[in-house]
Amino acid sequence: MSDTEDKEAAEQWALVNTPLGEEWSGRTRYAAAMYFYKRGEMSAEALEVYRICSRLDSQDPLSIIRDRNVGKEWLERIARK
Repeated sequence: MSDTEDKEAAEQWALVNTPLGEEWSGRTRYAAAMYFYKRGEMSAEALEVYRICSRLDSQDPLSIIRDRNVGKEWLERIARK
């Protein structure tokens, strides 16, 4: 991975972790989730949860992913960081 790709991944990681409740944060998290999905680092089911939550700035997509029992690898990755 190049320095540019590393920088982009770090920026997207920060965006996918945008705090709940901030204006447009749901859309921000969804856009970043799409980045990780396109890289093969997130399942379609987990991405769908981010899509559903995209207009709900205060809704935690991770809690829904846990409730639906999808995206186990993504949850593990989030926990490691």
